[in-house]
Amino acid sequence: MGVSKVVGRLLGVRAYEVDPGGGGLARVPQPVAAVVVGGGIAGISAAVVLAERGVAVTVLEAAPTLGGRLGAWPETLADGSQQVNEHGFHAFFRQYYNWRNILRRIDPALSFLRPVPGYPVLSAEWPAEEFGRLPPAPPVNLLALLARSPSLRLRDLRGMDRDAALPLLAYDPARTYAEFDHVTADQLLTSLRLPDRARAMLFEVFSHSFFNHEAEMSAAEMIAQFHFYLLGNPEGLAFDCPDEDYATAIWRPLARHVEFHGGRVLTGVAATALHREATGWRVDTTEGAYRAGHVVLAVDPPALATLVAGSPMLAEAAPELVAALPAYGRPGPPYAVARYWCDGDVDAGRAIFSGVSRQSTLDSVTLYHRLEHESRRWAERTGGSVIELHAYACEPGVLAAELAERMRAELTGLWPEAARLRARVGAKAPAFAPGSHGRRPGVRTDADRLYLAGDGIRTDFPSALMERAAATGIIAANHILRAEGAAAEPVRSVRPRGLLARRHPTATTPR
Repeated sequence: MGVSKVVGRLLGVRAYEVDPGGGGLARVPQPVAAVVVGGGIAGISAAVVLAERGVAVTVLEAAPTLGGRLGAWPETLADGSQQVNEHGFHAFFRQYYNWRNILRRIDPALSFLRPVPGYPVLSAEWPAEEFGRLPPAPPVNLLALLARSPSLRLRDLRGMDRDAALPLLAYDPARTYAEFDHVTADQLLTSLRLPDRARAMLFEVFSHSFFNHEAEMSAAEMIAQFHFYLLGNPEGLAFDCPDEDYATAIWRPLARHVEFHGGRVLTGVAATALHREATGWRVDTTEGAYRAGHVVLAVDPPALATLVAGSPMLAEAAPELVAALPAYGRPGPPYAVARYWCDGDVDAGRAIFSGVSRQSTLDSVTLYHRLEHESRRWAERTGGSVIELHAYACEPGVLAAELAERMRAELTGLWPEAARLRARVGAKAPAFAPGSHGRRPGVRTDADRLYLAGDGIRTDFPSALMERAAATGIIAANHILRAEGAAAEPVRSVRPRGLLARRHPTATTPR
């Protein structure tokens, strides 16, 4: 164990048990049926746990493929070859304990995940800066950042507002949201009085990775994620990625796992309405109706809002959920993904993954031919490369082709050897708008045996992105299992509070 992890453990920086699981039989003692609406991370995580405990679970996914924003699908290129395209690069951080626990069902050693060396941030204004090789655990990683980063020197700390910075080190799951949820991340960053370079390279790149602009993102949410990714976990910023496309590495094996345990995974079946019946729930779909005692809604915010709006009986069965959906169902800004199959390659020294600072559209660059086997084989056969550009929070109403061209032009300014791309645009990521936390629904709804899951659902412990999706799916499954007398699945997270939370009685809230 490295020095930073030893120091971190002494300060309580380690994996924490949110729910020990257990507490019941290995399998449900009587026949139980559940319908999971949505076949992304949240839905499949719920289905895996339920199927293993003997619940007759049916997953209904509206798209032709599983995965949601982690989905993958075949695409025929101009040269006639077929390649797999995806919604964009995702980093599998090592503190994603619950998501990795689900993935171990299909590969106990997680051998399909490979480390991604480095985490550089590119800028047209300043030299690239590397963040992936910091010591893993706080507070040593923070001290190393201050010692190594050219963006934030020790002398810069004298000009900072230290009172305004304390909340970053004092995350508390209740107080942070009470004090900072109505403040924007932009207001908080401005109050720090950081050098412009430090703000751009350290914080703005970070906030954009949650598919939100800092001017439209809750400061509390930014503090929570800063804690989850840097100041509260023992694993650091290091991450891994699959060495095959998501369909091959994740979704086909997980679907087979659910089916092996007696579940069903159906694609191309869209849920249209919910109805409460004497024995449970009826889920109407484009392909007929499905009945079950329990339902988990694991869909993105706009789809959830549409489904709830199409279910008039929920006004009586779940009035709190219905009231929360008009605000929750609005997605965050659009995001864009452009994947290029190019005639040539970029320079050999380019990193597999790079964040991008202060470009108007482009937020990250991934070299898939140096990451995934299928892309590597295509590149070796053709002499080309496979490059993906991602814009996490785009200007609304701009066509995909234009966003792709903007990203390509911005990349060319950073890497002159870059080539052309194709684009895909989505707007399904959750928004974390100021003041939204108190209205954000949790896993348990006010309707009996109806649960929610997804990366926009509220948790009472630090989590984000893929990990929040997996955790809420598991929690939804646990509610069902405990209600039916079966053992629950353990849930883990990082240190629940910031390093200075107990020593920080008050916080200065920027106005």
